Amino acid sequence: MLSIYPACFYEETNGQYSVIFPDLNHLATFGDTFEEAMEMAVDCLAGYLFDLKKEKVEIPKPSQIDSINVDDEYDEYKRAFVTAVSVDVDEYAKKHFDISVKKTLTIPKWLNDMAVSENINFSQLLQSALKEKLNVS
Repeated sequence: MLSIYPACFYEETNGQYSVIFPDLNHLATFGDTFEEAMEMAVDCLAGYLFDLKKEKVEIPKPSQIDSINVDDEYDEYKRAFVTAVSVDVDEYAKKHFDISVKKTLTIPKWLNDMAVSENINFSQLLQSALKEKLNVS
């Protein structure tokens, strides 16, 4: 599902861009160029909404873009504008947050043989054990 939030973009005097999401507790990021700032805004938005969803916290509704006043958010800038930033949080998470990494581990041969004979999925078992140890779901 696509999430769309208004974001205030501020071009700094040094050419960098600051980005603030007024609806999301003034969540902020920046980039050296507009393109980088937009990429960072998408990443920031996806990460914030993903965390809210994971923690089962109510996700704020986005404001209408024309109700946002850029002058209320920041003081010093060369120019400012409001634009919509959109992201499919679930798809973004699959590509960036839920990426699997390969790990190499060593166990005694006899233990490996027993586990293989019982058709134990090593990756699944390690993930479950780590989640339990770290108290995460």
